[in-house]
Amino acid sequence: MSTPADSGADLPRCSWASGAPEFPQYHDTEWGFPVGEDRRLFEKLCLESFQAGLSWRTILTKRENFRAAFAGFQISTVAGMTADDVARLLTDAGIIRHRGKIEAVINNARRAEELIAQQGSLAAFVWSFEPRPEELGEPQTMTTSPSAVAMAKELKSRGWKFLGPTTVFAFMQSMGLLNDHAWDCFTRPRVDQARAQFIRPSASS
Repeated sequence: MSTPADSGADLPRCSWASGAPEFPQYHDTEWGFPVGEDRRLFEKLCLESFQAGLSWRTILTKRENFRAAFAGFQISTVAGMTADDVARLLTDAGIIRHRGKIEAVINNARRAEELIAQQGSLAAFVWSFEPRPEELGEPQTMTTSPSAVAMAKELKSRGWKFLGPTTVFAFMQSMGLLNDHAWDCFTRPRVDQARAQFIRPSASS
């Protein structure tokens, strides 16, 4: 995560950052900054799947509850969850109590373990789908892309659930696989710099 140079309210930001009190901090320090840590990537894939049909504010305000419920999104721990854990989570008012999405998180943790065994890290897999500049349009004008379609298709073929192209593209935006901040947003050059310095993970040979 990155700390903004100035947290003043008068700084130019993406228009969505003014949509809720929780958004400026998330916008300034997280959204679009590149992430190469498997746990954080897995967490965001899970939270994006929970968001389907809901607003991001709903998920963001419950994020700490989700982290507590799913053991900090440690992949191996989540992969070991059982039907008893599903039953427990369905009574947890701090999260979204949707059986299909809860079961998908556990399933996807198991699929993530398989993927990591094959490629060395979840990060290596994710970053292999980094969008090419020529496939992207003006900032925040797209809801999916060829690379997001390809990643969603590959995840589905590997047995992942609740991760379609639109969800995957939102994940890519937030995890820094592209810089989708508005041209005049003060965070855009900071994300450009972070992406330039970021060492892309590669698959194990």
